Amino acid sequence: MKAPAWVCCSCSLLTVIHVSVGEMYTSLLNTKQAMSVERKLIDYLGTYIDQELERLEDIKRFYAKVSSLHAELYNSPATALTNPLVAFTLIKRLQSEWLHVVYSNEALENAQALRSGYEKEEADLPNLEDLQGAAKGLMRLQDVYSLQVPGLVRGRFQRVTNGRSVDIHLPAVSVQLSGDDCFLVGKVAYDQEDYYHSVQWLEESVRLFRGTGSKWSPENEGTLHDALDHLAFSHFMETVSHALSLSQELLHYDPSNGRVLQNIYKYEKLLASNSSKSAGGLKRPSCKYLRTRDTYERLCQTRGSQPVHFENPQLFCDNFANGHPGLLLRPVRREVLSLRPYVVLYHDFISDSESEEIKQHAQLGLRRSVVATGDKQATAEYRISKSAWLKGSAHSTVSRLDQKISMLTGLNVQHPHGEYLQVVNYGIGGHYEPHFDHATSPSSPVFKLKTGNRVATFMIYLSSVEAGGSTAFIYANFSVPVMKNAAIFWWNLHRNGEGDADTLHAGCPVLIGDKWVANKWIHEYGQEFQRRCSLNPEE
Repeated sequence: MKAPAWVCCSCSLLTVIHVSVGEMYTSLLNTKQAMSVERKLIDYLGTYIDQELERLEDIKRFYAKVSSLHAELYNSPATALTNPLVAFTLIKRLQSEWLHVVYSNEALENAQALRSGYEKEEADLPNLEDLQGAAKGLMRLQDVYSLQVPGLVRGRFQRVTNGRSVDIHLPAVSVQLSGDDCFLVGKVAYDQEDYYHSVQWLEESVRLFRGTGSKWSPENEGTLHDALDHLAFSHFMETVSHALSLSQELLHYDPSNGRVLQNIYKYEKLLASNSSKSAGGLKRPSCKYLRTRDTYERLCQTRGSQPVHFENPQLFCDNFANGHPGLLLRPVRREVLSLRPYVVLYHDFISDSESEEIKQHAQLGLRRSVVATGDKQATAEYRISKSAWLKGSAHSTVSRLDQKISMLTGLNVQHPHGEYLQVVNYGIGGHYEPHFDHATSPSSPVFKLKTGNRVATFMIYLSSVEAGGSTAFIYANFSVPVMKNAAIFWWNLHRNGEGDADTLHAGCPVLIGDKWVANKWIHEYGQEFQRRCSLNPEE
């Protein structure tokens, strides 16, 4: 945190136990599996509540007994205590019974049983990185689809159109966010010094916490005090006057807080000297590796091809067999989407049963997706998903797909001329920002197969989604919505071997749904007679 020396905001640490690498948020499959873990935790909590209710009934019975004695028997203490039995029972209660009630082992045993149940599931629980990743996913959806934070808090996916809030999608299942939910999203942005997002989420957090009358809930990480504290400094980065008013409100709840008093003094001094920051509005953080952000987000928001796409008379649909005898009786419905770059959509390329079988085979092998960085591969924020590689020789379904891809494209897709099938599952706000499939550096891991660059891509949609997740071709200016069981094919290289810059494409963030795709990357070597070279730079 780069902040003035005299300003310091208290940041409480999340008490999430770090058990494994934070990858739950990168794949919706993992998030689904987490639901079964929470069901077990619900059972443990239910048992704890039942046992605690039994204990509380015993305590209520003891309370009623003692209260009754003081209301009836002890009306005349001097007379009552002359009875040795009354005196004995009083001494016994004070020396023994109260001791056992106050220091009951049963309460500790019940709590310990609950903790033990929690610890059994601990290895399968999300960790801090998962929580932060999920929060970043929400902010990514907010940005790419121009969503309003107040709408998201109410469980609505809305953007402002012509001055009105309009629902861009009505999900089948929805949930409203709490003040603590908003606080944690805002705090993730705050810790990254991203005050553009922290202000929006923390303002909602403060509003919701105020609405509950600052009532504390045991499951919450944050409080109204925490939200005000973080929001005041976030606003300080834009306008001191707002930071001052929030700090004054915080001081109302905590009058003895010396740090807040000091901040108020400094804010007032800045305002009096006219040296405070001008309210120019907080700017959305820039992205150094995403130079085409505006076009990318516009294409994602359209959720499908641009209208002008259908006005080109050279584009067409047909039943395509590629002259292959294996497809003559069952040709594939082909839709030519673009000529530059050449992009084709094959409808119903794969069956429902084949899609499910591929997803089942891939589940155990899913790992965080990586990107090429020089001659190595590493995870990156601009690619949020999990992927697995399936060998055709190990799975008959994959072998049949390889054969069908070869028949449609006329290319040699057998390893090493074609890479193994990569199956990808996207997570919360899962996406892959604009990139090329072909290598743009001689040191790229793509060349490890020693079969040249990736000449073509064949991508299969294994699932549908409710909203989002389109494949956007940035420079070609069109996007393709997710269509279950369909496949997209395009050439990555010109015939002279140079990369086609028009193939810059992206996987838009998944707004609602569980997106699965399978990628087959085909390399140059082995295609010498299937796709002949050319010296013409226009081909």
